[in-house]
Amino acid sequence: MLRIEHLVKDYAGGVRALEDVSLEVRDGEFLVLIGLSGSGKSTLLRCINRLIEPTSGRITLDQDDITAARGDELRRIRRGIGMIFQQFNLVKRSTVLTNVLTGRLGYVSQWQALVAHFGEEDYRRALSNLERVGLRERVHQRADRLSGGQQQRVAIARALMQEPKIMLADEPVASLDPATSHSVLKYLQQINREGMTVICSLHFLSLARTYGTRVIALKQGRLMFDGLPSDIDERRFQAIYGDEAVEVDIE
Repeated sequence: MLRIEHLVKDYAGGVRALEDVSLEVRDGEFLVLIGLSGSGKSTLLRCINRLIEPTSGRITLDQDDITAARGDELRRIRRGIGMIFQQFNLVKRSTVLTNVLTGRLGYVSQWQALVAHFGEEDYRRALSNLERVGLRERVHQRADRLSGGQQQRVAIARALMQEPKIMLADEPVASLDPATSHSVLKYLQQINREGMTVICSLHFLSLARTYGTRVIALKQGRLMFDGLPSDIDERRFQAIYGDEAVEVDIE
């Protein structure tokens, strides 16, 4: 279980991105974060794996205190937290296989990481994960020769190389067209159905309703809603997005 307690994040200039956020994420949930740009979704996700340092509060994953961890302990904890980014974060000139293998860097020594030395088991795991996202035949292709949706699927395979307990996805389909968005989210949904916890930030409520088992809404860094996707009626939608907002379906 992931537990977030009284989380606060302040940025320079007195900007408060998160205001006393507390929640628990049970194992096996597909939790979707929604809210306007600047509501704190990305900050919350990046605090969970300590890409951003919280100002105060506590985050624990099972028995591990993420916020207190340092050095080798933090490195070990991060291995169990996969991360998928909006802009894919691939090495564009490297092959699909090389990109996926970098997901094992947290398991190898510094010298092995420096020379990109991986064992046979790592190669087998990489091919298996590419098979899971439907890209086994692209293994030797350069990443920049792939479509946006394919690149994001490579990023999913890379994150799976960590053998994570939980998968974080920060606006993973924001730069993709509707059909491709569904394609990518269906792979995340399949991973979730296999037992992995997924926390995913999304812009469109229609996608949250389709893929999420639970929705968290943030507004100006505060928790506005926590419940089932079907419970977000027009009144709650307006409270989250504003009186002039119009719900848009992505088909």
